[in-house]
Amino acid sequence: MDHGSEFEDGLKRSGLKKTKQRTAILGILEESQLPMAADQVFIQLKEKGIPANLSTVYRILEALAEKKLVNKLSIVGDNRGLFELNRMAHRHYLVCLGCKKITAIEHCPLEDYEKALEAETSYKIAGHKLDIYGYCPKCLEKRRKGS
Repeated sequence: MDHGSEFEDGLKRSGLKKTKQRTAILGILEESQLPMAADQVFIQLKEKGIPANLSTVYRILEALAEKKLVNKLSIVGDNRGLFELNRMAHRHYLVCLGCKKITAIEHCPLEDYEKALEAETSYKIAGHKLDIYGYCPKCLEKRRKGS
């Protein structure tokens, strides 16, 4: 599948010009199974030999998020934004407060609750956002040993 033309169409629909950096960033995010920070995207661009500086990567990611081509996640206790390709799929994450590891939750635990809320309140629910914070097994073990 030619994702370059798919990304080009998305950029065109959003009113953004197609550039090598934008297309490459969309490709990097598409290859990633988890959200990425701008510095991670920057490193992958460099590995691919695509010239860009870190501030350019930030600006591109913010523009792509504004146009809804990527989703921006803000993790509690972490000042950096994380970005993922907007696959129009509904996802939730477990976030470790210790090491900041992110794990995707494969199913939505709120589907039945949304339906119940709609029936109870007569709202038409358009969506929700849920990130769950805790400690991964490795960080839990470290905390136990440190206590």
